[in-house]
Amino acid sequence: MNNLNIAGYKFISLSDLPDLRTAFLEQCLAFHFMGTILLSSEGINITLSGAVENIKLFKAYLAEDPRFSDITFRESYSNQQPFKFMRVKIKKEIITMKQPTIHPEIKKAPSITPTDFKQWLDDKRDITVLDTRNEYEVRFGTFSQATHLNIKDFSEFPSMQKKINSQKPIVMFCTGGIRCEKAALQLMEAGFQEVYQLEGGILNYFSEVGGDHYQGECFVFDHRVALDTDLQPTKNQQCIVCEGPITRDQQAVGCVSCN
Repeated sequence: MNNLNIAGYKFISLSDLPDLRTAFLEQCLAFHFMGTILLSSEGINITLSGAVENIKLFKAYLAEDPRFSDITFRESYSNQQPFKFMRVKIKKEIITMKQPTIHPEIKKAPSITPTDFKQWLDDKRDITVLDTRNEYEVRFGTFSQATHLNIKDFSEFPSMQKKINSQKPIVMFCTGGIRCEKAALQLMEAGFQEVYQLEGGILNYFSEVGGDHYQGECFVFDHRVALDTDLQPTKNQQCIVCEGPITRDQQAVGCVSCN
């Protein structure tokens, strides 16, 4: 396949944001990448696609800066470029939750590896499996015993946390892990006693242990729309009205959920 797609982030205090934006934009244009890099005083969020060799060179460039040398990337391949633009933006937050007391660049919540999480599910442990994603993402697929908060936007998560059972251990997950970095700290600050985030999110779970205990596919924020448990694009599309999944057959007659 022609394109290597990478996604990674790191919560770290950054101050030289304009200089970083200029440097990253120059690199990405030189390597003919498409995608988005978000920069904030709380860290960096990278989603890029490009030729395999160029992505390797970009990783080597990142490794020269000790602040970014340990970023873990989730990788997948595609025949077509999944992005239309290349943007490097300075934002207030690299993932918006609008909770100024939450600082994952300073404190990190406990995590659980995909292997251990699968074992907990195999063992039928009495836990709350919490999907922190938006409602339309959940409709594409989720873990079989997961609950979610029916949120339309991640910034709604703090106001909906009262719906979560605080008496059980909580394992939360999202697409690649970044939302859970904040959501887990939010629950801990609210007094929840045992909270874990799935390391690397759904995509890392697929990569490490496959699709056991997962139903459906995983929505991704690019033109591939969704990936299966082998990290390959599916044939489903996204409805422009309800944002949920549409099969190829439904595309000809309209979304079942909207009709």
